[in-house]
Amino acid sequence: MNRRSLQKLTVMVAMSASLVAMISSASADDRVIAAQPSQVVGDELTPQAQQAIARGLAWLASHQLADGSFGVDHGYGDVPATTALAGLAFMSAGHLPGRGQYGSVVAAAVDYFCNIAKESGLLAPQLARGAMYAHGYATLFLSQVYGMTADPRVGEKLHKAVALIIQSQNSEGGWRYTPVPLDADISVTICQVMALRGAIDAGLNVDPQVMQRALAYVRRCQNADGGFRYIANNAGVSAFERSAAGAATLYYAGVFQGDDLTHALQYVSQFQPGRMKTEKFPHYYYGHYYAVQAMFLAGGNWWSNWYPPVRDELINIRQDQKTGAFVGEISQEYSTACALIVLQMPNRYLPVFNGKGPGG
Repeated sequence: MNRRSLQKLTVMVAMSASLVAMISSASADDRVIAAQPSQVVGDELTPQAQQAIARGLAWLASHQLADGSFGVDHGYGDVPATTALAGLAFMSAGHLPGRGQYGSVVAAAVDYFCNIAKESGLLAPQLARGAMYAHGYATLFLSQVYGMTADPRVGEKLHKAVALIIQSQNSEGGWRYTPVPLDADISVTICQVMALRGAIDAGLNVDPQVMQRALAYVRRCQNADGGFRYIANNAGVSAFERSAAGAATLYYAGVFQGDDLTHALQYVSQFQPGRMKTEKFPHYYYGHYYAVQAMFLAGGNWWSNWYPPVRDELINIRQDQKTGAFVGEISQEYSTACALIVLQMPNRYLPVFNGKGPGG
């Protein structure tokens, strides 16, 4: 058995018993929503996609800075957020610290976070306007590294980072830009929910009520059309990007069936590439980063209808055919990292993308 087959088998074995039991007892309609993401459906990684990924990874690796970071600082915590996403992009290709062609790149990104981590656990500049965005992505990255390597240095930083997330949850159950429990929005909340999901899967103990409160907040953000508004207690319209994040949050909080999930997926499906010009959206990569996760976790036709169009759109429209980078949104490093994560979902390497339920 080759390495790729072994890793896919490991992912399938790692699916939690609680999720498998839910799928087995679900109705036929629910099984489409709760399908196991380890199931390969249709044509996924084409030779063209593999070539595009290889070129993108090479470009991204060549743009890592001396301290292990990626990207440009605009004052929102852009560099740690981009560095975390870049690390996840390389891990999505099977590279770990010290292992694989880009093992040294991942190791340097880990070193960067270990060096900038505050005593409070914060993995971003204290004064960054979007500190909790960056902290959520960074905590997710470290959770995936720790879960695969059990590195005690990473474990120490991860425990503190998770404690900070828990302490920063506000009375509504959500999070916002700064690590204080004041207000909340769905965009920052999904970052923390994913980080907690990754940490739980890596073996950390998190009070189930933390995730339950987060789930309650996300559900309060859902509109009648199935999409999600930005803030729970404000009247607001649904939009593709935050609705994709909302649908993914339901999965990471342990929801695998039900009307709220069905309606969320149906809303996001309206924006399938080729059906609507999502390339004109202001937060294109952010939206597709979450949309592909939601459709992957949904499995079945949701996944097989979504992935090929977004794969082809990224390669044919968004990738610079000369350099291998992807058209910049916040920075080319950010856009390229997000695009590579989307394109490599079929690899099924990152534990957080494998649909474990609470405690799985």
